[in-house]
Amino acid sequence: MYIHLGLGVVVREEDVIGIFDLENTTVSAVTRDYLKRAQQENLVEDVCYDLPRSIVVCRDYISGERVYITQIAPATLLKRSRAEIGGIPFRKHGGHAGRKE
Repeated sequence: MYIHLGLGVVVREEDVIGIFDLENTTVSAVTRDYLKRAQQENLVEDVCYDLPRSIVVCRDYISGERVYITQIAPATLLKRSRAEIGGIPFRKHGGHAGRKE
């Protein structure tokens, strides 16, 4: 399965390492340092034409990793995926296991 990140960029779902909310994660100095290093190593690809909302870290078979900056909200990206984290189906609070939402 593939996940559309914006501007025609799609990634294989199994290559996604993490999806992070840009506003919340960039508060941390560790995250800022990670993004700075990734930019210096040309691993960051901006796939948005509007206000960025998410960071998507993916496995890349050439460089080892790729970081995408996208305008799509993390929750939307998760819904576009199979919505499983570590083999456990993702569900909203109050949802029922086994029920698709």
